[in-house]
Amino acid sequence: MTSRRGFIKAGGLALFGIGMGGIPAFLAEAVAGTKPLGLFNRKKILVCIFQRGAMDGLMAVTPFTDEYLKAARPNLFMSAAKGGKNVPLIDLDGRFGLHPSMSAFEQVFRDKRMGIVHGIGSPNNTRSHFDAQDYMESGTPFKKGTDSGWLNRAVGLLGHDGATPFQGVSLTSSLPRSFYGEHPAVAISNLQDFNIQLRGNVKGANMAAKSFEDLYDQTSSGLLKDTGKESFEAIKMLQKTDTKNYKPSNNALYPNTALGNSLKQIAQLIKMNVGMEVAFAESGGWDTHFNQGTDTGIFARNVNDLSNSIMAFWTDMGTLQDDVTVMTMTEFGRTVKQNGTGGTDHGRASCNFILGNGVSGGLVHGNVQPMAVENLEDGRDLAVTTDFRSVFSEVADKHLNLNNDKVLFPEWDGSKIGVMK
Repeated sequence: MTSRRGFIKAGGLALFGIGMGGIPAFLAEAVAGTKPLGLFNRKKILVCIFQRGAMDGLMAVTPFTDEYLKAARPNLFMSAAKGGKNVPLIDLDGRFGLHPSMSAFEQVFRDKRMGIVHGIGSPNNTRSHFDAQDYMESGTPFKKGTDSGWLNRAVGLLGHDGATPFQGVSLTSSLPRSFYGEHPAVAISNLQDFNIQLRGNVKGANMAAKSFEDLYDQTSSGLLKDTGKESFEAIKMLQKTDTKNYKPSNNALYPNTALGNSLKQIAQLIKMNVGMEVAFAESGGWDTHFNQGTDTGIFARNVNDLSNSIMAFWTDMGTLQDDVTVMTMTEFGRTVKQNGTGGTDHGRASCNFILGNGVSGGLVHGNVQPMAVENLEDGRDLAVTTDFRSVFSEVADKHLNLNNDKVLFPEWDGSKIGVMK
């Protein structure tokens, strides 16, 4: 017989879109007799956004005074000078320029609430999307078989295991590698629909409601106790919430995109106070081998969506901004030199964005050397000068008050870079 705790706690419960309708009858009956979920004490929340496909950090935040970069990208290089053929970069500090389609970020950067880390990446030099994402999400870039993700370990270090099934939430169709592990985490693709799947083996990954009902029948005697009871109370709470007609605060306007909708739903869960402390969303389309564009095109659309989605979320948080930090990540960057099809190929270092009131903002952190060939990794790529773990650990430690880097990133013994106050 499958144990209640083994079934629910071990990453098994993936909730795809909990909302106003569609809860199977057996589940509705199971929660009918439970009392409403009480409010949790307000806690800090870390929101991580994975940009899958490898963002070109040299186009997002361009060292526009670098003549080597200009020569390497005759059709892709962007300038901060006004009056040229393209919309100019937003000059951040006389050296780095923000892509004009990310203008939504300018004010929080000027207000010193956003920091940027450039030259960030993995010490593992793989240029495989799958491997690089796996290493970054596991947090062990030289160990393939790690069975947990760094965000799941972060949940474990929070010190109140089992308090809520929504402690770690991913707004994705399946649980990301970052949340694999023994601590509670759920995947919710859409708050307005509902069904349940069991993550585990291939057959379990697509378990239908009937199969879940069979499993429920086997474990019903203890299912509504402890963690199980909390899980179903939280489901009941979400069922009664009118998520479809959610009204963002402060007239925040979310893009009608996958990322915009994910962050909007994260905002709803934060305001519902279901005990969420770590949230995850993702953004795709960053693998720009072809027709990357400059101030228009694929890349411009992607960074526009990223920045506008994040800033809509930030605006929506209003008085809760002190409780929230947002951090982006991407598996690697792009080549310094443009390719023959108007794009860039798989590279090494990129950049990331960190937004919050506890961030050492208004600065481009990190070490980016002039892009002469002798300074490039393998003679072609922006060198990784900041290990992603030094940034991820600092953000998590400072914002979530974690103090065990040996658990969070077990193979790492480096130093922090001062991206948080």
